[in-house]
Amino acid sequence: MQDADKFHEECGVFGIYGQADAAAMTVLGLHSLQHRGQEAAGIVAFDGATFHAERHVGLIGDTFSKQSVIDRLPGHAAIGHNRYSTTGGEGMRNVQPFFADFAGGGFAVAHNGNLTNAATLRDELQRRGAIFQSTSDTEVILHLIATSTEQQLVPKLTDAVKQLEGAFSLVALSAKKLIGCRDALGVRPLVLGDLDGSYVLASETCALDIIGARFVRDVKPGELVVIDKDGLQSHFPFEAAKPRFCVFEYVYFARPDSTVQGENVYAVRKAIGEELAREAPCNADIVVPVPDSGVPAAIGYSQEAGLPFELGIIRNHYVGRTFIAPSDQIRHMGVKLKHNANRRLIEGKSVVLVDDSIVRGTTSQKIVAMVRDAGAREVHMRIASPPTVSGCFYGVDTPEKQKLLASRMSMEEMAAFIKVDSLAFVSVDGMYRAAGEAARDNDQPQFCDACFTGDYPTSLTDREGGQNVGGDNVRPISMLSGGN
Repeated sequence: MQDADKFHEECGVFGIYGQADAAAMTVLGLHSLQHRGQEAAGIVAFDGATFHAERHVGLIGDTFSKQSVIDRLPGHAAIGHNRYSTTGGEGMRNVQPFFADFAGGGFAVAHNGNLTNAATLRDELQRRGAIFQSTSDTEVILHLIATSTEQQLVPKLTDAVKQLEGAFSLVALSAKKLIGCRDALGVRPLVLGDLDGSYVLASETCALDIIGARFVRDVKPGELVVIDKDGLQSHFPFEAAKPRFCVFEYVYFARPDSTVQGENVYAVRKAIGEELAREAPCNADIVVPVPDSGVPAAIGYSQEAGLPFELGIIRNHYVGRTFIAPSDQIRHMGVKLKHNANRRLIEGKSVVLVDDSIVRGTTSQKIVAMVRDAGAREVHMRIASPPTVSGCFYGVDTPEKQKLLASRMSMEEMAAFIKVDSLAFVSVDGMYRAAGEAARDNDQPQFCDACFTGDYPTSLTDREGGQNVGGDNVRPISMLSGGN
């Protein structure tokens, strides 16, 4: 219930080539990427003769932990996908990786991101006779490959991805190749690793760590890597562009132990807290994080401000996401299912609460009320990201614009709404400094920060063309975004 008031990353991808236990390695990799999608998961493996697929709704640990499942996925190469469903719809037909039999052989693909021209491309393909089996934008990629006039697989895939707009990091598997690709701006992450001479592709470095693989480098923005028995080849099918990596990966999405774009995520979040303490100091007694995502920034705030850091809110890690509330009374207790105030630390204190973001503000309201009920004398809230004023069209599940608190209220109105004594957000420049930049270059921004600035780095063809993919009155995620 409280998860509805957070942004959700749409999916993680993993691929490995040249390992006898490729599927088992993929299960471990997806387990490390579970935070990127908890609705469903799938794996496609190739054993030298046949492709094998398993797709299940639920968590990796619940659906892929049995040896019998792994035994049904033999092969030296595999790709996998974790999914967080959006308006593309839940259900097995949208669970990735997707597989197709082309004239040249079998091909599987999994995708993280969102294609902002997917609906337009889909309409064109359907008019040419294409029949779609899902509501996912990822399936568009398969049809573009199938209809390409190129003769070989890599040129076909190149032809396909050059027609895509938006954000995408994808992994693909053929009978002979493992392929990875990032969009020209590198909005979504993808890294390359090495495991005893075998190449690995993953959304984050934490997926390399769990299998003992060595981080080699980030797949570059606009790069298409092709891995086969002869090694790795690198292609750059897109026109050169200034990268615009999603800054919210640092703020919230990526795991704290991952390194993205050369920066340790935990260190960036802690640095955001330090920036926040300098920009918005507070005469308080203690600093308390809203766990777990607020912890690194709260540590940074505490250390920079010289205030004690205390775990004044304790998180219950054993709350299932499918809890069914039998009554309104129980439903209103939703936040307490996940968080509980530590009264002995809070009572009589002036508290600085540090959280990663405010989206709708409903969870913040309940957290503040819980801290006040525990006896806090004052409650001040500090947010480790700028105000969220716009929706995301690049693979992040965000509410429609009018439901974003910062898009319809002033700072004073937001503070009154969540009932805090003071409220402050880190500045855009402060966030940039924490992520290793001096400040935001307004002429050529270094990151995709559209949710904070409204500055979208790509064309939004479907939205501009009137397709039902986003805007002020609908969720700003493609109706075809099962690929996220």
